[in-house]
Amino acid sequence: MIVFGLLSFILPVVIIIFIIAFAVKSKEKGGETVLRHLYTYLVLFATLMMVIGGGVSIFMAAADLISPPAYFQSYQDYKQMREYDKVEGIVVERSEDELRQEYDQFLNDERERTKSNAVNQIIKSLGFIVIPLPVFLYFNRMRKLHIE
Repeated sequence: MIVFGLLSFILPVVIIIFIIAFAVKSKEKGGETVLRHLYTYLVLFATLMMVIGGGVSIFMAAADLISPPAYFQSYQDYKQMREYDKVEGIVVERSEDELRQEYDQFLNDERERTKSNAVNQIIKSLGFIVIPLPVFLYFNRMRKLHIE
């Protein structure tokens, strides 16, 4: 596990070093346009990855909204846990109806919490599309203008 974490840290650093070395080498040859193109493509890549990540996140949150995770504590487990609560050393017994009402309320609250978290995630993920998309479109337009 440590090796994977170390590799995931070292790999981007090595890629950045290669990019810097390439840029310095191309600048020595008078290739300022190469450096400009490299910067443009890096910005395009970063913003495109953000937009794709935001789209995937929206899809996952929409899936949670449409079909929320189905695991809930069973009624028997809930009943065992809540049947006898200690309040200042006094054992309080609850009727079956009270326990069932509390359990139903617990399930409803859990479903609502899951739905509100999914909506919240969709709103936050929209930021990963709305913010970098204009930057991507601008740099893509600039790239097309420099090529032509």
